[in-house]
Amino acid sequence: MSKRHEAKYKIDRRLGQNIWGRPKSPVNRREYGPGQHGQRRKGKPSDFGTQLRAKQKLKGYYGSISEKQFRRYYAEAIRLKGDSGENLIGLLERRLDAVIYRAKFVPTVFAARQFVNHGHVTVNGKRVNIASYQVKPGDVIAVKESSRQLALVIESAQLAERDVPDYLDTDHTKSTAVFTRTPTLTDVPYAVQMEPNLVIEFYSR
Repeated sequence: MSKRHEAKYKIDRRLGQNIWGRPKSPVNRREYGPGQHGQRRKGKPSDFGTQLRAKQKLKGYYGSISEKQFRRYYAEAIRLKGDSGENLIGLLERRLDAVIYRAKFVPTVFAARQFVNHGHVTVNGKRVNIASYQVKPGDVIAVKESSRQLALVIESAQLAERDVPDYLDTDHTKSTAVFTRTPTLTDVPYAVQMEPNLVIEFYSR
């Protein structure tokens, strides 16, 4: 098993939830945490514990985001006008790797990061290899023509386990997607409930 698979499954097991809705998640078989103490009965979590769990769930969902980088998203979210929790979701969903994942060009958020880093993606016709690149409404995101026949891309487009959200206008025949608008929390097809306001509370302590 690759390191990436281990990391992905470890997040699911630790949180006790199938956060990506993947059919192969180990949580589908056992909902308790990993390790010898995973089945211990847990008491009611504190407010801090609840906020920490919400933060770990949202941060873990987007793959390999560092704590430092995630905290920067929080700082930007509270700087922007409007609801800070909604702003945080908008910033995360504008990440280029998140858009590639949402458009079903790749099967997982981990694969999306690698796919972008390896130079398979263009934004408005220019190659971008930074996974955290912030996409703007109206941007055209595409898989490079030479990469469109990769098995990863073809198989991902046919996955039945998730749909492309309506804030992306996707054409799988051309492997392109237009980011039409920044989504709100209710627009984003999370497999489990996300609580960005608890994340804001966690960092605001």
